[in-house]
Amino acid sequence: MNRKKIFALMLALVMMLGIIAACGNKKEEDSLHKEGKQDSKGNAEIALITDVGTIDDKSFNQGSWEGVVQYAIDNDKTFKYFQPTEKSDAASINSINLAIEGGAKIIVTPGFLFEGPIHTVQNQFPDVHFILLDGYPHAGDYVPDISDNVIGILYAEEESGYLAGYAAVHEGYRELGFMGGMAVPAVVRFGYGFLDGADDAAAELGLAAGDVNVKYTYVGNFDASPENESKAASWYQEGTEVIFACGGAVGTSVMKAAEKADAKVIGVDVDQYAESDTVITSAMKNLKKSVNDAIASIYDGSWEGGKAVTLDATQGYTMISMENARFKNFKQADYDAVYAKLVAGSIEITKDQDASGEQILEPTDLVLSLVTVENIK
Repeated sequence: MNRKKIFALMLALVMMLGIIAACGNKKEEDSLHKEGKQDSKGNAEIALITDVGTIDDKSFNQGSWEGVVQYAIDNDKTFKYFQPTEKSDAASINSINLAIEGGAKIIVTPGFLFEGPIHTVQNQFPDVHFILLDGYPHAGDYVPDISDNVIGILYAEEESGYLAGYAAVHEGYRELGFMGGMAVPAVVRFGYGFLDGADDAAAELGLAAGDVNVKYTYVGNFDASPENESKAASWYQEGTEVIFACGGAVGTSVMKAAEKADAKVIGVDVDQYAESDTVITSAMKNLKKSVNDAIASIYDGSWEGGKAVTLDATQGYTMISMENARFKNFKQADYDAVYAKLVAGSIEITKDQDASGEQILEPTDLVLSLVTVENIK
C-alpha cells in the first residue's frame, strides 16, 4: 500500500471519529436541554414548573422551557424542571416547594393555572423571583395582588390571532375553523383576533358578506383525545379548509384529522410546522424571548416586579410564523405590511373585553362586516 492510500485511509478514519464524536456531543446536548443542568446534588438555581403537559409538548411548556434553557446555557446557570403529579393547586405548590428546597432562586410558571398557587406562595418566599406567564397572582377575583418578587407576563394574543386569520383569507381559504381549548382570556383573545383578521382581509379583497365562514368552539380541555379528533374530522368533512387549533395538545388531534382529510391547520404558541405537513403557519407569542428577557432582568438588576405587563408586536413578542410557513399566495411582503400596521397601532382588534371592561361572552357578539360565525357549543 503506497503512502497516498495510507494517508487517505487515515484521513477517512479521522473524519469518521469526528462524526461519531459530534453525534455523541449532539446527544449529550439534547439530553442536557431536556433534563437540565444541576449541581452535584441535583439542585438548580433556575426552575420551571410545568402546567398540564410536559416540557416537550411542542407548545406552551416547551416554548417557556426553551427560554430557561437559552439563558441558563448562555450564562452557565444550573436549571431544572418539575412536573406536578396532578392538575391541582396543591400539586403545583408542592412542586414549587421542591424546587425551592433544591436551591431555586428563580421559578418560571407557564400558564394561568399558576395564578392561585403563586398568590399563595409569593410572600412565603420573598427572596425567590417568580415569573408567571399568561396570568398574574390574584385571590380568585382577578384583582391583581402581586408582590415585588413576582412579575405577571401577559400577551396580546389577539394580535397573533389577527395575523393568522388575515393570512388565511389572503391565502385563499374561505371556510375556516377556530377550535379553542377552554374559554380562558388568552384563548379567547386568540379567537377574537382570528375573526377580526379574517374580516379585515375579506374587506381588503372585496369579498361579499358570507363569503368567509368560521366554525367556532371551545372543546373544554387542552388534551389530545379521540373526541377532539372526531370533532375536527367532522368539520373537515363539512367543508372546513383550515382550523386554527388553539388549545395545547388539542392541536395534535386536529392535525391527525387534517392529515386524513388532506386539510390544513394553524398551530399556536410556538412554531408547530414540524409536527405535521398540514400546518400552514402558527400564531405565536415569543415565549422563549420573554422568559429569557425576564430572567436576564433579574441578574442584570433591571427587574421590575410587582406588576403585570402585556407584551405585544411593538416589542416583537406576537407574530405568526413566516420562516416555515406553507403559504402559496400570502407573501413576506404582505406580512411585513400588516405587521407594520400592528406596530403602528393603526389596526383595531377585539380583545376578550369591550371598552368598558365587560367580558365579551360570545364570538357572535363581535361586530364583523363580512365574516359569518357559527358558534358551536
